This record gives sequence, structure tokens and C-alpha cells, in this order.
Amino acid sequence: MLDQTRTLDELVAAHRPGYALDQRFYTDPDIYDLEIDRVVTRNWILVGHQSELPEAGDFKVFNVANESAIIVRGSDGELKAFANVCRHRGSLVCLESAGNTNKFTCPYHGWMYDIDGNLTAARSMVGEFDKAHYSLNKVSLEVIHGLVLICFSDNPPGVESARRDLAEPMAIFDFENLKVAAHKTYDIDANWKLAIENYQECYHCATAHPEYALMHTLMVDNRKRGPLQTHMLEKMETCGIKEIEIDKIDLNAPPGEMGYGYSRTALFEGYLTGSKDGKPVAPLLGQISDYDGGGSDFVFGAFSFLLVYSDHAVAYVFTPTDMRNCKCDIFWMVRGDAVAGKDYDVDELTWLWDITTYADKKIIVDNWKGVQSRYYKPGPFSNMENAERMWTEWIVRELQRD
Repeated sequence: MLDQTRTLDELVAAHRPGYALDQRFYTDPDIYDLEIDRVVTRNWILVGHQSELPEAGDFKVFNVANESAIIVRGSDGELKAFANVCRHRGSLVCLESAGNTNKFTCPYHGWMYDIDGNLTAARSMVGEFDKAHYSLNKVSLEVIHGLVLICFSDNPPGVESARRDLAEPMAIFDFENLKVAAHKTYDIDANWKLAIENYQECYHCATAHPEYALMHTLMVDNRKRGPLQTHMLEKMETCGIKEIEIDKIDLNAPPGEMGYGYSRTALFEGYLTGSKDGKPVAPLLGQISDYDGGGSDFVFGAFSFLLVYSDHAVAYVFTPTDMRNCKCDIFWMVRGDAVAGKDYDVDELTWLWDITTYADKKIIVDNWKGVQSRYYKPGPFSNMENAERMWTEWIVRELQRD
């Protein structure tokens, strides 16, 4: 096995700010193990919206790399998260992806747990066996204005600054009362960092996403984007949307806390929302009274990103499966009282970001193939890849933490 500390020191010393990561950050199994320990399991990951689990016993399972969590509405009405690992000999306890139950039964030896994680039955145990000592292990969970996040650490980054500072922009769209209208998982045969890097830059949008590029001004160099914002800025206030910008992302995060951010960018004139023809696909969110022709970006930590139009929200969550594979979970959200088939059509709602994600999947996999080549050398970032540059610098910093 490689000397992890020496290898990391060498890579960090050789890393050039403003340039992509060295090949070994993507292909070295020891670096991947460090990422799991120092990045993946130490940071918050969005797993959905509180509306998905309205009743006691409602649950869903969310898998990240070699970890699995059960998120469940407990008997006290509160959301809880537990490691999906039996306290007997380690089997997965819950093999279903979602449902409602009054107990979880390990399929291996039949140990039973209630919806609060307490062990309630364990056959044929000997001696002074105390079930109270064998509850399911807790996983850290926070609800931030309706969004549910988990962290596989007993000492996760703080979220109070994010909760406070994002309260105003999230209230605009009434996040507390949204609901998930659709959820899809996309498996990507590539290292997880390439998927997140790709999401954070629009340098590729004009080339790879003709449908997206027709309506989103983010495909334009940010030095030329100013005049394209005017029509949105002139309408925002009368539509009930405040002009707010928050950048506490990655390296700008408060010490010891999760990074977060918010901004709003114009669509091209004539487009009201992210849809096939740019026309509404669902009822307006929150107290928004009309379309301002913009879309908002939220960032929650290192893995979770949201694009919020005036009538629906799209949450992107990227997580590793192993070193060579990852997945992208997308949650489409609409206002909680919207009725499927009447107020929105799921196919129309999901069209843009479904077709865009399949295109992204192709370019990410091609990128992964090239990164593994002996000819790969890190190139410089463009002016349109600043968010990606900041994120890679954050990764390098986090890998140095012990």
C-alpha cells in the first residue's frame, strides 16, 4: 500500500491553484479512501424533503459509497436517521427503498427494531443480554426549512449559519411546504468528483446542452452577462422575489460549518421557467405573484445543489458509489397543494433536467476515460469555471485534515 501521508503531501505540493486536479486524485484507491474518511462521511448530504415522510413509520433508505442510512418518521413525529446495519452481525436491516412500517426486521437472524431505532426482539441470546445496549446506531440528521440532510459523522459541520442566512431566500419559495413530485437516480460510470465539477461550471453548456443553452444566461461568459440580467432585475420586486446574494460556499464557509450559497440569474427574455418551451409547468411557488424570468441557485455543502424557478425546484445530489462509479439523485419539487395531472404533468416537469442529465452523463464518462489516460495533464480553468476551481481547492484542503 502507498504511504498515504507522503502521497497526499506530494500531490498537494504539486497542485497548481487555478488548474484541474492531478490524475491520482481520481485514480488512486488510497486517495479515494481518504476522501471517504475526510470528505464524504464528514459532510452533509441532501436526501430529500420532509414531505416525503409525513406519517409515523414512513421511511426511505439512502446509500452513499459503503454506507446506508434509514430515514424514518419516528413515533414522536420527528425525523430520525439510523445506520442501516444490524447490531448483531452487521447485515443490512432494511432492504426496501421506501415504505411505511411499525418495525424493522433484520432479514438475517430476525432481530427487530422499532421506528425509533430501539432493539425490541433478539431470539436466544445468552447471559445478561440488555437490548437497550443494541439500538440502531444514529446518523446525524438536520431539517433546514423543509430539506432533509444527513451526515455520517457524530460531529458534523454546524448548519446554524446556513439555516439563518438562507431563511429569507428559502421563504420566498416556501420550501417548508413544497413536495417532491418526482425523484430519479442516474448511475454514472465515473469518479464522483468529475460529476460535481461538471455540474458547477457552464463552460460546457453551449457545446453539450442545446436545450438548456436556449434559455439560461449562465451559458454566457459572466463578464458579458450583466446586460442580460436587466429584464429580470426590473421585475423581481413586483413579482415578490428579493435580490439576494450569499456566498459562503466551500472555502468561504464559516469556520466549522457547512458551506452554503444563494444567487439568482436571468433566463433569456421570453422564457419564464425551465421547460420545453419556457412556459409554466406548475403553479407559482410561495407568495410569488408572477414570473420574473429568472432561476435561483442554492448550494448546501459539497454534494447538494438546487436550481429553483418561479414554479418548481430541482435538487441535484451527487454521491460516490465506489472510486470508479457515482450516482446523481434528482428531486423535482412543486408547491405542496399542487395536484399531479391537474396542476402539473410529471413528464413536462422533468423534461429539461432529465435530458440535460443524460447529456451530462455522457460527457462525464468521456471525461473519466480521458482522465485515466497516460496523456492526461491538468489544464487551467477558464473564467467560466470559478465555482469548480473553488470546489477543487476545498477538496485539496479537506484531504489534509486528520
